[in-house]
Amino acid sequence: MTARRNRLGDALSGRSMRSRRPQNHNAPIRQESTDMKNSLKIAVTGQSLIKHDIRQIDKPGFQAVCSLLHKADLAFTNFESTILGSHGGWPLKGAFFGCSQPVVLDTLQALGFQALSLSNNHAFDLGPAGVLSTLEEVDRRGFLHAGIGRNQTAAVRPARGTFAGRKVALVAMDGGPGPDFMYAADGAFGRPERPGINRLKITKVIDVDADTFEQLRVLRDKIGYTAADLGNDSQPDDAPPVDADGELCIARAIFRRAGRVGKNVKVDEDSLSRNLAAITSAAEDGCLVIAYLHHHHWESVWADVPAWVGDVARQCIDAGAAMFVSHGAPVLQPIEIYRGKPIFYSLGNFIFHVRSEKSPWCAREVWESVVPVCTFGEDGALAEIRAHPIVIGGAETLEDNDLEKRLTPERAYGEDAERILRRFCNVSTMSGATVSVTNDTGHLVVSGGTGS
Repeated sequence: MTARRNRLGDALSGRSMRSRRPQNHNAPIRQESTDMKNSLKIAVTGQSLIKHDIRQIDKPGFQAVCSLLHKADLAFTNFESTILGSHGGWPLKGAFFGCSQPVVLDTLQALGFQALSLSNNHAFDLGPAGVLSTLEEVDRRGFLHAGIGRNQTAAVRPARGTFAGRKVALVAMDGGPGPDFMYAADGAFGRPERPGINRLKITKVIDVDADTFEQLRVLRDKIGYTAADLGNDSQPDDAPPVDADGELCIARAIFRRAGRVGKNVKVDEDSLSRNLAAITSAAEDGCLVIAYLHHHHWESVWADVPAWVGDVARQCIDAGAAMFVSHGAPVLQPIEIYRGKPIFYSLGNFIFHVRSEKSPWCAREVWESVVPVCTFGEDGALAEIRAHPIVIGGAETLEDNDLEKRLTPERAYGEDAERILRRFCNVSTMSGATVSVTNDTGHLVVSGGTGS
């Protein structure tokens, strides 16, 4: 216990833990003891929107979370920001702009993280300059990272590293919504490459019934809305492709004739195929692949999972991913076991440094989540998942709306743990996963799940 506490103290004081960084495949590996021989334990968390260095905070619940991350062979989170570094940059957003100083990456490393997704709606908040600074700083610290790049080819490329003697790869993508210029692009004749985010192109669509569709068509024609108008309205993006028979577009909104009325999306097959190919390539190379998606195409009830996300997640598993992790909706969503592989639809938040003023984030569910630790056997099969409940800031800070006090994730116990795990159990049961609770920890029974 003393040695473990000393290691945690070293990490929280900012000293490097070199043995926990991704290692060269030819380098000797220090095998840490685990409950299963030759197993690999991967801890995944909610997204980390981090603006402050929190290493000096000495709260038992926070230290318990850090200890949990350090015990895993690999700890992964989404870095929900961009770095203001040597390349500078300019704010490209309004009220929801956010950037961070490089020191927050030292903080994440000290907490125990070795792997980061960088693909999200804040990754381009400083433009290409912020992308280059972020790449520079994460490379300097030796993180395994994916999701942004100097061009599209680099952004989609799987990141590869070795942990506990096992090859691991990460493919990370962002589904927006966002303007075309935030996504990485390869160079072409007369057009330089663009640093940016690895894109899963998603187009928002409004489904309407046949009568409404015809009324919209008449309205469009009465206005005299032409293809030229569509091109002008779409700037700075290109005009979206529209199926002339079943779709029409007015002022950027695409309406689709369907048997229902509601919000929907179209997933671009080219961008999806590009990411699936990256997953397959890494899996065929013998890597355990983590597929990651960030998106803000939420349902009206945040805890609900959009059907298209499930389709993408299962295609990633079919392509060779060992697990699928998603963020965006700021609340805990279900886990699904598909073909024996875990799909985490949203783990909500892990670190969430936002301001209290006019904040839409006061709901308790925004500040509560779980940290799943997945154990994979020597054959790469998922053996078990243990879900550890957390409250950001600790339970005492949820009594008021001073969000600036909620700086660190803390291990939840007792009534708080029961409430969080009961919610997780309820939503996960609907997706076919069975969760039992013992000693303030959720245990997921892996029995193949859907599609097995």
